[in-house]
Amino acid sequence: MIDTRVVFSAEFHNYFMLLALREAARAAAAEEVPTGCVIIKRPASLELPLAAVHVIARAHNQSEMLKDATAHAEMIALTQASAALGEWRLTDTILYVTKEPCAMCAGAIVLARVPLVVWGLSDPKRGGHSVFSILNHPDLNHRPEIITGVLEHDCRTILQSFFSERRA
Repeated sequence: MIDTRVVFSAEFHNYFMLLALREAARAAAAEEVPTGCVIIKRPASLELPLAAVHVIARAHNQSEMLKDATAHAEMIALTQASAALGEWRLTDTILYVTKEPCAMCAGAIVLARVPLVVWGLSDPKRGGHSVFSILNHPDLNHRPEIITGVLEHDCRTILQSFFSERRA
């Protein structure tokens, strides 16, 4: 279980958000909404070099390709992480996603017991946390710690560019 007293550096979070942004770029190249997600195994030590931290899942939106409304980056990454660990409880992980999870993904994150969720861009119109407070609802048995705004400008830019190009 992640010790919430441990504070990871901005450099640490930026490194993994950049990996999520790479996944978002893959989604955009496939004409999917550019959202990317990376899940890491919590490092045993903060002394570990960033490149040595174990990435257990990386995914991007694939709803159009798979013709599946549930094929969001977070859902695919949660499935990959569970397979990698052989466990559905992801209690020793950190999830990075470029845009705030929707209600479906936020619910899955809670069910998977992910202890720390980090996102770049909040979604005040559709976000599972912003709109529905799923990630910190007092009646739920698990409420992950949340960090927002990591590489927010980059996360906003990739989404805005995608939709601008589609409108043109």
